[in-house]
Amino acid sequence: MHKPDCLFCRIVRGEIPARKVYEDDEILAFHDIHPQAPVHFLIIPKIHVENLYDADLAHQQVLGRMLGRAGQLAREQGATDGFRVVVNNGRVGRQEVYHLHIHVLGGPQPLGSGMNRQP
Repeated sequence: MHKPDCLFCRIVRGEIPARKVYEDDEILAFHDIHPQAPVHFLIIPKIHVENLYDADLAHQQVLGRMLGRAGQLAREQGATDGFRVVVNNGRVGRQEVYHLHIHVLGGPQPLGSGMNRQP
């Protein structure tokens, strides 16, 4: 259920360090290494799912867990007046790491219209 060369699978296995925000048996949340907002962390499933194209109803529990933890974790990290959840999917969606993940972005001021990363 892991892919040996996947960056996020390697983080899950502890081979690459990450600044963890939260961890349980199914998901891991950690700070983005190139934050686009004062609060910017990722939530990933511990199993390898490349993107939403590969997710189906068999993944509903872990997907629900990811979104279900987002609000609590955002508040704990300092996004007390709202936050954005972004899922980049595939090349056109500017997915950079092919392991499903959600970006949680927030801060004390309203965010811009989108993530600043360029192709």
